[in-house]
Amino acid sequence: MPKAAPLVSIVMGSASDLEIMRSCADQLGALEVPCEMRIMSAHRTPEMVAEHAAGAADRGLKVIIAGAGAAAALPGVIAAHTQLPVIGVPINATALRGVDALYAIVQMPSGVPVATVGIDSARNAAVLAARIIALSDAGVARRLAEMTRQQAEKVIHSDKQVREETA
Repeated sequence: MPKAAPLVSIVMGSASDLEIMRSCADQLGALEVPCEMRIMSAHRTPEMVAEHAAGAADRGLKVIIAGAGAAAALPGVIAAHTQLPVIGVPINATALRGVDALYAIVQMPSGVPVATVGIDSARNAAVLAARIIALSDAGVARRLAEMTRQQAEKVIHSDKQVREETA
């Protein structure tokens, strides 16, 4: 059976970001949302970034997730070249422990929005992307609801255990 065309593009500025961003792909995989992973730099390969972003919708992509550390220009540059939703993942890559990347991603100019999750929170970026896709995909919506139910059950179970242990 052929692999499904990706609905989400996960882009990162360098191979050093792969460990964090892999959890994004893992979460999308668990929700059965097909994705692709790419490495490209807003500063070192700007034409590549612009081409990827500009053609994303034509390739069937629905959301772009961009992880970046330090100056963290990648999510904003992508957002400047597409009308698709862009989710930025600030990465802890400098002595400032990701705060510099967070500020860079969250402070986009008017008209060029980038949704931003917490530092190193690639898994949340995946869930947000899945929620966007679920607006028009009932299967993804069902899988998200099931994930939420399982998370609640885990908390309820933990609560029961702690109450029994402390009674």
